[in-house]
Amino acid sequence: MTEDPQARAAARRHRRRYPGGGRRVVARIALALGLAGFGVSAFGVAIQLLPRQFTAGQQRQIEAWQVSSRWQELSAGKIFPATVPYQLSASVLGYTTALNLNALRVGIAPQESNCAQSVTTAAAGAMLRRDGCEAVLRATYVDSTRSYVMTVGVAVLPSAAAAADAGNGLTQPLLAAARDANGAGRLAGVSVVRFGGSGAEFYDYNRQISASFSYGPYVVMYAVGYADNRPRVSLADDRYADDEMTSMAKGVALSVAATLGTKPAPPHCPGSPGC
Repeated sequence: MTEDPQARAAARRHRRRYPGGGRRVVARIALALGLAGFGVSAFGVAIQLLPRQFTAGQQRQIEAWQVSSRWQELSAGKIFPATVPYQLSASVLGYTTALNLNALRVGIAPQESNCAQSVTTAAAGAMLRRDGCEAVLRATYVDSTRSYVMTVGVAVLPSAAAAADAGNGLTQPLLAAARDANGAGRLAGVSVVRFGGSGAEFYDYNRQISASFSYGPYVVMYAVGYADNRPRVSLADDRYADDEMTSMAKGVALSVAATLGTKPAPPHCPGSPGC
């Protein structure tokens, strides 16, 4: 059979246009696709190996969870340290510098899950229950001379907003109620914790100063008075006693608040695959 001259000429033109034939073209396309796939895979691996980036909302959620869980994770001795430093202002002493003092822990009360049992009034207890109080932690401190004694309490709330709401109803700058058997006339605040020794057994509702404030999801409450059970007197006539009581109470309360409620460092992911 004689070969068609036109077909033979067409074949020669095809070979000149596509040297090596169609198989080389296919191979090149396959190579290009393979390199592209490798690049995509390498990019995916690199993303996995990089530290995970949390959104601002995720960071806030993680930070809030870390703060709200501290009261369960920390030991009682960490929340209420054995000694807490505080300062007596230079002005009340007539000095040029403040006086550094220490409050001494007398004891730590058992955790109270019935929050109403740890505050002075039924109204305060109802407010804590309404805002979702989970527990109250309390401890008692005295100054180094055993002249003053205080109870500091921490009410655990589910959120900072709940704590702020509860704290607004508990805050009292001064407590003028004298002791009475039925608790009549008491203002809302933390119930005192009595321990034997170090003058603390004398501490009752003859307290001079009582206050509370919210710090994150916690309401920190304190009450302070004379350790010798004297009746309530006007602290306006004794600036030194007023200043030292306030300095000790605030020093202890702020220490406890900082331990539990200070904002943690921004969360980050270690950067391992699947983190």
